[in-house]
Amino acid sequence: MNQIVFNTMAPVNAKRFVLKHHFKGWPKPTDFELQELTLSDLQDGEILTECVYMSVDPYMRPYSINIAPGSTMIGGQVARVLESKNAEIPKGCFVFHELGWATHCVTTPTHVNRLSFSADTPISYGLSVLGMPGMTAYFGLKEICQPKPGETVLVTSGAGAVGSLVGQMAKEEGCHVIGFAGTDEKVKYMLSLGFDQAFNYKKTIFVDQILSTAAPNGIDCYFDNVGGSFSSAVLNHMTEFGRIAVCGCVSTYNAKIPPTGPFVQAPIINKQLKMEGFLSRRWRHRFPEALAYMEKLLRANSLKINEHVTEGFDNIPTAFIGVLKGENIGKAIVRIVSTQ
Repeated sequence: MNQIVFNTMAPVNAKRFVLKHHFKGWPKPTDFELQELTLSDLQDGEILTECVYMSVDPYMRPYSINIAPGSTMIGGQVARVLESKNAEIPKGCFVFHELGWATHCVTTPTHVNRLSFSADTPISYGLSVLGMPGMTAYFGLKEICQPKPGETVLVTSGAGAVGSLVGQMAKEEGCHVIGFAGTDEKVKYMLSLGFDQAFNYKKTIFVDQILSTAAPNGIDCYFDNVGGSFSSAVLNHMTEFGRIAVCGCVSTYNAKIPPTGPFVQAPIINKQLKMEGFLSRRWRHRFPEALAYMEKLLRANSLKINEHVTEGFDNIPTAFIGVLKGENIGKAIVRIVSTQ
């Protein structure tokens, strides 16, 4: 992942968070260091961006192992172009980039995607339904799960940025949708989205009993965001030729010692299941297709979007830790500056 190169000779003030050291167990605010720097003057072909919204996502926890301590913490943002010396990306437009937790960046069009939403579409949707979570939901459900009308679809983290979209999309496909999340408030939220059934897994001691009652004929499609022992239990309730999209394993991200679990081969063989992990970037060449689909549902008011907003750049670490603890409903973002 590209890192920002800072130059202390420039007059543009900037702030960034660097990763002081790799996490041990749950991330802590002291794992990050806030630095104030200045950026170099623009060269021909470059642009200067200012962060408007920063994304905080569970994937940042395992991916952070790939960056060196002292590097800018990874993450995507929606930014406004403050200055430009590149005709492709003019001053004043909005872009998405993944240059990390920084207020300002000097970069080139190679590292940004220009956003061109309709006037009534919040620019923050570039981090949710019209961004990575939307692409993940679309391709994970449609390409791997391939649900058919009348089938039963189970979604974990059903009140999160991806899961909430998956559940609503599955209803659009004519499916029976079951969602699991970690609070009663999230259960109510999933039901408000149109989920047929929703459960608080923290109150579910007997997972097998709940699944047997909720899906007596079995689960055809499982969109897995959590992994762990819960997902191991789900395998035993899949129908023959069931499909499992493995999107995340958030239940294990913060373990100091990698957990061990039941062996999964037996149910996969006996039920002839398809279980596939994926990253949405596999289908990058088809993102316009997914964006068109999501925009169509938005125009038809067939998608409800909730944003869990934290205010202020300095609060990014707190917001990130909150996501890992499940404090958000919908997409968690940090508002850095106003778009007005």
